[in-house]
Amino acid sequence: MIRTPLRPLARILSARQKGENPDAIERENIRVRHEEMRDRARRRAEGRLLVIGAFFLFAFVAVGLRMGALASSQPSEPRTGGGAASIVAQRADIVDRNGRILATNLITDALYAQPPLMVDKARAAAELARVFPDLDEAELLKQFESKRKFLWIKKRIAPEQKQAVHDIGDPGLLFGPREMRLYPNGKLAAHVLGGSSFGREGVHSAEVIGVAGVEKTFDGFLRDPTMGGQPLQLSLDMTIQAATERVLYGGMKLMNARGATAILMDVQTGEVISLVSLPNFDPNTRPNPLLAGVPSDSPLFNRAVQGVYELGSTFKIFAIAQALEERLVSPSMMIDTRGPLTWGKYRIRDFHDYGKELSVTDVIVKSSNIGTARIAIMIGAERQQKFLGSLGFLEPTKVELVEAPGAKPLTPKNWSEISTMTISYGHGLSASPLHLATAYASILNGGTKVTPTLLKQTGGQPGPRVVSQATSEVVRSMLRQVVVRGTASFGEVPGYAVGGKTGTADKPKERGGGYYKDKVIATFASVFPAHDPKYVLVVTLDEPVETSGTEPRRTAGWTAVPVAAEIIRRVAPLLGLRPEIEPGAVDKVTLTSN
Repeated sequence: MIRTPLRPLARILSARQKGENPDAIERENIRVRHEEMRDRARRRAEGRLLVIGAFFLFAFVAVGLRMGALASSQPSEPRTGGGAASIVAQRADIVDRNGRILATNLITDALYAQPPLMVDKARAAAELARVFPDLDEAELLKQFESKRKFLWIKKRIAPEQKQAVHDIGDPGLLFGPREMRLYPNGKLAAHVLGGSSFGREGVHSAEVIGVAGVEKTFDGFLRDPTMGGQPLQLSLDMTIQAATERVLYGGMKLMNARGATAILMDVQTGEVISLVSLPNFDPNTRPNPLLAGVPSDSPLFNRAVQGVYELGSTFKIFAIAQALEERLVSPSMMIDTRGPLTWGKYRIRDFHDYGKELSVTDVIVKSSNIGTARIAIMIGAERQQKFLGSLGFLEPTKVELVEAPGAKPLTPKNWSEISTMTISYGHGLSASPLHLATAYASILNGGTKVTPTLLKQTGGQPGPRVVSQATSEVVRSMLRQVVVRGTASFGEVPGYAVGGKTGTADKPKERGGGYYKDKVIATFASVFPAHDPKYVLVVTLDEPVETSGTEPRRTAGWTAVPVAAEIIRRVAPLLGLRPEIEPGAVDKVTLTSN
């Protein structure tokens, strides 16, 4: 800033020449300078007042908006913020195909202690041991008197337990809200649901994560807040599942079996309507895994998916279907069944002597190992392996269970001719009952492959063709004859035209190799109605023995078949299937004219 001199020399000299007073010039300059200073001060003050006014206006608007927001919100307790990432506790429901709840959430509390705040530690320990009998009073007191400042006592407590702790009245006993997973139907569909547990935990919230079954498979979906709480809808029908579990449990006890499984599948879509594995468990109180012994001894073991067994004569239909498809045989073609069939040191025998020969249809009806093995020789190892691969027997099932990828079928390292023969009647290749149900559905639904699923389907395209429609119809007719006049005669359910195939396989020893002489895996793979297939039902019993006669009977015809028939009798009406008269064979109809 350049200041104007009060007595400029040029003006002073000019004033003296003119006879004017030079002091008047100085006074005038002083006056002008003071006026400029006042103007600058006034402008500065006005600017400050404008800024202060704008600040107060903004503050007034902000306070007003905040007051409006608070007035329209729900009241809640203030909480101290933390630096850690927030824990998302919300988890979506799981429902069955009709929208009925299978898994949901329940708000409860966790109990923790802050020993420095406790008044009477000895009394608190004694009272807590009374409220929670599984707690040890001495151990609690020891922890209270230690240097610990925080201690979890119970991760989940019931409302009445919370009130009992309130009544203790100790300020060091505190509660934290919890959202726990609840399975309101108890053991129903336990192996499908799997179970859940707490992940990350804080005082005021805890993360619920899936640990098995669909809870773990779809953990990301169930915890995704962007889904808006949309439930996970399964293909299971709760009513069908409950009926199947009840009948299977009764059958397992009646047949003195060690375990059992049943799978009911829609033959067109591959939807699993019911999947039962026994013994089961309550996912609300999921037990710990076994640390020793045989995995199948644990109730957590899912026999339908994880149980990999030799499934016996249920496999014979695959050899017959392939031979029919490749026009190597016809239903009436006669097959040599004289035995034993010798291959090197191996001898293949039938359960009964069926004479010199049987038709292809009767090979299935009578369940001839020799007849099936001879048909398998016609097929050959390479073509057999390819066909079984197309049915899914060479890889784990793609069902939406976290346990499924670990249940890979056991196949021979060298698929030789003897392997081809034994596999044709269900020995030498081990697979799960779910593999079997999927393969039966693929062959019997008209010949298109299905993929097993636990999710409700609303449509979709049929899979690749595995056999022709004509082959599918012939195979269905053969399976119907197995029930009408063959090894599964106890499987008849009036009005529902059941077809199926029995399978009895010696159970392999868990250690040391070889097979038990008096322990079997009995399986019945069935379809109903056989003339218009809607559902496939596979029932497998582990070590069954039927003791109503003079001698114990272990074959599937005496054990698995009656159980499956009772399941069909119970669930078919629930599935909306009306009993109907089975259409007669066209070649038996006599045409007459008036």
